Amino acid sequence: MSEQVTPISEARLARAVFGPLGGVVEVGAVNSTGTWELADVSVGDFLARRQGDVERLLTGIRSVCGFSDEAMAIVEELGRFRDHEVPAAFLLLWSAGVTGVVQPHEKLEEPPVVRRMCRMAADLQLTHFLQALITAAVATGTEPRHGASEVAELLGIAADLADATGGSAPVDIFRMWRVAHLPGILRPESNAPESGKTAFRKYDQALEELFAAA
Repeated sequence: MSEQVTPISEARLARAVFGPLGGVVEVGAVNSTGTWELADVSVGDFLARRQGDVERLLTGIRSVCGFSDEAMAIVEELGRFRDHEVPAAFLLLWSAGVTGVVQPHEKLEEPPVVRRMCRMAADLQLTHFLQALITAAVATGTEPRHGASEVAELLGIAADLADATGGSAPVDIFRMWRVAHLPGILRPESNAPESGKTAFRKYDQALEELFAAA
């Protein structure tokens, strides 16, 4: 009997990829100041300096995820790749509120707090980004051996965007993804189809080999 699989819409897959990538860009813009003073942040300047990396990232995402023009247009719709302010509330959101909402609220803008939120946000959003990339690659049928090499490259670019000092090493993001996301997909009671579980296992193995060889 063939598997009955409810397909995930392309728009949903794209939003899952581009959502955390927006967090990566904002965190990267903050980290690039070196001061962690929010008044010093310019997303526009940051994107201009890293335009080549952004283009490589978007081109690679289209390739490995098989996204159409309509799906890629979601990047513009979300507005994260345009110049905009990055208030402390955004960093609190991207870091899942781990720091808590300190009182008074102005304390969230203090550089040590901002820097801590950036560290957590980078790890969390890069892990979500990796999960979304692999999910989209599996959904579109990208062959795992080929797809894994593209995914590893994209993760490297995104990690460098988030923190050019190497604070979010791709191999560490991979290991966090494996413990945070993979067990839930592979557990016996998961509603993921067996073909999907097999594909995720193959991506895990291929990525592990790639990072071990790096």
